[in-house]
Amino acid sequence: DGEDETILLSSLQPGSPPGELTDDADEPFSPSADVATAPPKSKALYEDFSTIDWARDTVRENRRQKTLRKDAKGSALGFAAKMFDDAQGWIVMSLVGIAAGFTAGCIDIGASWLQDIKEGICPGAFWLNRMHCCWAEDMSGKTDCDLWYRWSEFSPGATDAGAYAANYFVYMIFAGVFAWLAAVMVRRLAPYATGSGIPEVKTILSGFIIRGYFGWWTLIVKSVGLVLSVSAGLNLGKEGPLVHVACCCGNVISRLFPKYRENEAKKREVLSAAAAAGVSVAFGAPVGGVLFSLEEVSYYFPHRVMWRAFFCALVAAAMLGTMNPFVSGRLVKFYVSYDYPWHWFELFPFIFLGVLGGCWGVVFTKANLAWCRFRKTSMLGQYPITEASVVAILTAAIAYLNPYTRLPANDLMANLFDSCNKDNMSDLCNDPTGKVSTLLLLACLFKMVATVFTFGIKVPAGLFVPNLAVGAIMGRVVGILTDMVLRANRDQRAVQIACPDIDTCVTPGLYAMVGAAASLGGVTRMTVSLVVIMFELTGGLTYIVPFMTAVMVSKWVGDALMKDGIYDAHIRLNGYPFLDNKEEIISPLVAGDIMQPPRDSPSALVVLTMHGNTVQSLERLLESNEISGFPLVTSLEDMHVVGYVGRRELETVLDHVQAKRRGGVTSLTPCFFHDRTNDPQPELGVDLFDCVHTSPFQLATEMPTATVVEVFRRMGIRYALVTDRARLTGIITKKDLLKHLAVLEHRDPTSIAFH
Repeated sequence: DGEDETILLSSLQPGSPPGELTDDADEPFSPSADVATAPPKSKALYEDFSTIDWARDTVRENRRQKTLRKDAKGSALGFAAKMFDDAQGWIVMSLVGIAAGFTAGCIDIGASWLQDIKEGICPGAFWLNRMHCCWAEDMSGKTDCDLWYRWSEFSPGATDAGAYAANYFVYMIFAGVFAWLAAVMVRRLAPYATGSGIPEVKTILSGFIIRGYFGWWTLIVKSVGLVLSVSAGLNLGKEGPLVHVACCCGNVISRLFPKYRENEAKKREVLSAAAAAGVSVAFGAPVGGVLFSLEEVSYYFPHRVMWRAFFCALVAAAMLGTMNPFVSGRLVKFYVSYDYPWHWFELFPFIFLGVLGGCWGVVFTKANLAWCRFRKTSMLGQYPITEASVVAILTAAIAYLNPYTRLPANDLMANLFDSCNKDNMSDLCNDPTGKVSTLLLLACLFKMVATVFTFGIKVPAGLFVPNLAVGAIMGRVVGILTDMVLRANRDQRAVQIACPDIDTCVTPGLYAMVGAAASLGGVTRMTVSLVVIMFELTGGLTYIVPFMTAVMVSKWVGDALMKDGIYDAHIRLNGYPFLDNKEEIISPLVAGDIMQPPRDSPSALVVLTMHGNTVQSLERLLESNEISGFPLVTSLEDMHVVGYVGRRELETVLDHVQAKRRGGVTSLTPCFFHDRTNDPQPELGVDLFDCVHTSPFQLATEMPTATVVEVFRRMGIRYALVTDRARLTGIITKKDLLKHLAVLEHRDPTSIAFH
């Protein structure tokens, strides 16, 4: 997995056309004529936990495209190469969509089987879940068919209490074993497979490097572990982790194509589309997936990426539909098809649900962050396998007692979203004593508490479905209460005017859907994409206004009480260098106040000069400094900027020189950073011009901080040089900027852990 998040920054062979890559990096190092040059193709990798240079990667891609266009005009083979290069994007999107859809289908099938195994088995065909086992039998009025055996039925003489206890015990044992297996796989094989992955996906798409996060092992362990953790009955979902799984598919497939493998900026276009495919297969919502990628996770989303993301999401949804994992023709279990009209007065309970969703989002985020901090700083963090197993067993022990918590979350939401009519007289639609509402409220309280302690344990775990379930329960209860109030006042003139038919006036399933959207919106602060996802789930335009109302109110309430959603909060908790493009910056300081070294600091900026360098002096400079790069200036007296030299590129070239010191090259051999290809009699030395970034971004010392932040956001740069009247005075890195923003927000600047 070492190459999962790396890029080869290839320099140009002197005299080669811009963008041309040569393949003779392993040739013996020897002076040519009177010049000893650096290796023609010096390979330098981005360091792990560092940030890519979007601007430089874009320049490299433009040079590559220029070379392709030139070759296409000169030969038929070059034209074919150009056509294949243009088609690679669509080929990659097709493969990613197919892989994401297939993987999601396998996860759905596996989770459905193991969830049923906790309660019983089909002895004649153990590989079948309950639905497939009872496929040919009439289930009207029955919970199980004759072919499906609960575990207690293998002891025919057991009493009812004994049978209940046996099923209860087996249920807990399976839950603990599944969670233990998932935690062991994550701990031993792929630590990056833990959690939902969306905070890390957001950070990586912004340009951060986490090697192995989208690797083969992570994909396999995340997929298998997700089946186990969902089957354990933990209060988590598979929908969020499917975004991570799809991005793993995108990374693995993109490595087959040099266009994406060798350019991190281009690879992130594939990952943005893969994120859309992940949401598409999670909710059966291709359009919602594209909007989710645009609104929530992607940092760079040009027009061409939008179309390719849509195509990728479409292919993924089609692939999942072909597999038909739920044998219903639907991509999710909780799809609804009714479109009963809603009434204007119902906007008030919808607004109330929005307020509840926003408040729940803030309570959940703060409570979960507090628990995660405790986990990181206490002994609990040293026993992730034990924690996951204990949480699973406790969850199963409590959930089994309530029929609504015992159900898998997707099945619970399918029941909550269902409508009430003459053909559906389930307990949810017939509650004269209030028993069902009481059980639902207890289920809601349990899921609230359990989700706080579950999200963050070291197993693949998402929070979409748990929070949707919490909101759906709240919404269903509000719907039931609204219906009861109207029925109690059916003789009132206002009620008769608003509801001519009292039996179809209120649709509790609609309230459940609105509550689910409000709850998830309050936790994640999603808006447009969430509304579209819910719209695609319902399959009609009838409920757009209720969804929009509840989601907007939940966001307003959440933003008023707490700035960050759950994903941004976890990004800050982990110290990732994520520069949010939605924040408004208000600061009286300017670039000169946040640069390094500070204006009044006695320490000098470490720079390289154009002349006077030797192999030995450069090696000593690297040994005495740990900074990620060096500004290149004409001289220490005038400090005029010539370029910027990255540490990794310089180290790679010097390591090559050190390994092949012959042909007159010694530690005292001079090194040159200027272009000498046109010198008639170049001096013997090491040519390092290919390591120089000749057009680094430069900012004036008096540039406002808000403008500095905007430059870093829009250009995706890692650093910017600060100049005063053309004289270099300092440098601002992305980490420096994030530390300054942390101070503005009264946070600990040392929490920014990475470059």
